[in-house]
Amino acid sequence: MSIQEVAPEQLAELFHHYHHALAPESRSLSKAPCDTWNDVPAPEKNRLVAAARLALLELATTAREHEESRRYFAKAGEAEWGC
Repeated sequence: MSIQEVAPEQLAELFHHYHHALAPESRSLSKAPCDTWNDVPAPEKNRLVAAARLALLELATTAREHEESRRYFAKAGEAEWGC
C-alpha cells in the first residue's frame, strides 16, 4: 500500500488506537481516555484527521523529493565509467 492509498481517517484511527495502547497506565487512568474511536468527540476526531492529512502530505512530498534526487544516480552495478 502506498502513502497515496492511505485515508487520513484510517491513519487517525490507527494513531488513536496505538496512542491509547502505548500510554502509561497512570496517565490513561487519570485522564480517562476514550477506549474506542467511536467514543472520541467529533472535534477531537477532526483534529486527528487534519493532523493525519498533513502527515500524509508531508510523507508523500518527502518521498517524491527523495525519488527525484535519486533519479540521476545509477543503480549498483549499472554505472558506465568513462575516461
